[in-house]
Amino acid sequence: MTETLRARLARVGQSYAPHEHRPLAGYLAAMGAFGALAGSLAAAAKVTGKPAPERPSLGDVALISIATHKLSRLIAKDSVTSPLRAPFTRYSEPAGAAELNEEVRDNHSSLRHGIGELITCPFCLAVWVATGLTGGLVLAPRLTRLAATTLTATAVSDFLQMAYDMAKHAAEED
Repeated sequence: MTETLRARLARVGQSYAPHEHRPLAGYLAAMGAFGALAGSLAAAAKVTGKPAPERPSLGDVALISIATHKLSRLIAKDSVTSPLRAPFTRYSEPAGAAELNEEVRDNHSSLRHGIGELITCPFCLAVWVATGLTGGLVLAPRLTRLAATTLTATAVSDFLQMAYDMAKHAAEED
């Protein structure tokens, strides 16, 4: 009798992490979705005839890097974006500077758990965001640079706000 794919995944998951639930099927779904995103961007570039640059400019790399940092944190940690994460997470506590700590919901759904881990981790989201923004540079460079400039300006502003706050507290202690 042939073993079903679900049973095989469950057996592999159990032998991989016998003392802890790891949502391997959810991770597979996330990898498949990422592959579909990357493939769609590549197909759109091919269909529109917009070739990828041979070498991205240093300015674009810096702009996209900082924008990726900001958008990843905005999606994964910001209070205002918590409704997007709510189906997959549970509020834990404030994390300072308008950010939240959340726990991944584990309702016996590997997919829900995997998505929850992805959308609460700015490091995990960064590759998705960077891929989207980089694809945007090929498909719609002016609009992408404009959006990335907004995100970059916000990230720089965040760091300046924190530096100001630290300087203010240091001055008050003296």
